[in-house]
Amino acid sequence: MAEPRKKKTIHDYYKVQKELGKGTFAIVNLATRVADDQDVAIKVIDKRKCKDTAALRNEVSCLKACQHRNIIRLHELFESKSKVYLVMELVKGGELFDRIVKLGKYSEADARGLFYNLADAIGYLHERSIVHRDLKPENLLVAEESNVDVKLADFGLSIVVDDGETLFTCAGTPGYVAPEVLAHHGYGKEVDIWALGVILYILLVGFPPFYDQDMSALFKKIMRGDYSMPSPHWDCISDDAKDLIKKILVVNPKDRLDIAGIMNHPWLSEELPSLHLESTLSELKKYNARRKFRAGVMAVMAANRFKVALESIKDDVEKFKTGLGI
Repeated sequence: MAEPRKKKTIHDYYKVQKELGKGTFAIVNLATRVADDQDVAIKVIDKRKCKDTAALRNEVSCLKACQHRNIIRLHELFESKSKVYLVMELVKGGELFDRIVKLGKYSEADARGLFYNLADAIGYLHERSIVHRDLKPENLLVAEESNVDVKLADFGLSIVVDDGETLFTCAGTPGYVAPEVLAHHGYGKEVDIWALGVILYILLVGFPPFYDQDMSALFKKIMRGDYSMPSPHWDCISDDAKDLIKKILVVNPKDRLDIAGIMNHPWLSEELPSLHLESTLSELKKYNARRKFRAGVMAVMAANRFKVALESIKDDVEKFKTGLGI
């Protein structure tokens, strides 16, 4: 009698090489596709540990909807009783900010090229009613070590929203989170625009617009839009770049530039100097070291600190709402 045909699994199509990283309920492995020897990254999600199945469904649906050169690609999906396997495009260049530091030479024009690609990717998401909600350096990757083609990754907090739908879940990363998220005011796609402004600021001078070791103080600065462009770091940055940031980092989301406004801003089309931004690379190197150290030390208590900090800014929330006429 013939043997019953065995149902094929992901291991029939991909050979796992090594572990690339590990999270609370997921492991990312380097693997090779058997059919053509193409290297891929496989995110293995343990369904028993992952309690937020809605977030997992959101991540998968968002990735399935995306076919953009600057967004990490989902090749295919496998599922077993206990695990979900996301077969992803492999990016080999590491984090964008680390790659910039290694360039040795970096100009405002380089910063603009990176920002343009990222803004174009966010515009693509917004056209498909997807809000990323967690734009930050750790989620900006580089395709290859030989270039700086940016790839937007990690759609774990992303969500598809209906027209006119307002979100209330507190999501994001301190330093990049928008004021309206902290105020529990309800928010939409504008939170991604705010984060783009923070990232652009860092791309230009190497440090963030909002920073404080005390999270409550940090959140208060964000809700007031309390940032500056100090000398000498900003002295050699163009006026149009400064103008764009000022029009993005606007506390009231209704007055914030949208993607169309960003893409049509003069800074994205004007001729820029090729002056090497030595100070930016120096500051960015320090910022990279600081954020990675803090990420390692504070990872366990981060969620609790976020909640405590939100509780401590209730008076500022009321001032924020009053300022918006709510």
